[in-house]
Amino acid sequence: MFFRRKGKLRKEYNEKLLIQLNKYRDYWQREKLLLERSLDPSEEVICQSKIAEAKYILLLREAKYRNVTLTK
Repeated sequence: MFFRRKGKLRKEYNEKLLIQLNKYRDYWQREKLLLERSLDPSEEVICQSKIAEAKYILLLREAKYRNVTLTK
């Protein structure tokens, strides 16, 4: 009775994970582009770029651990 929702919840949270993964990938790309285009980037910009990269990598590892794939 209680275990019927397990597959549905897993699918729902995997979809949320993919949405966050795409969001942080775009955010990291924007931060990296800003860092590349800056002549003299400040410490704050460098730190935010590294934080964005770390968040993206963390979500990517979680997606690999869960064996989440994109389905079209």
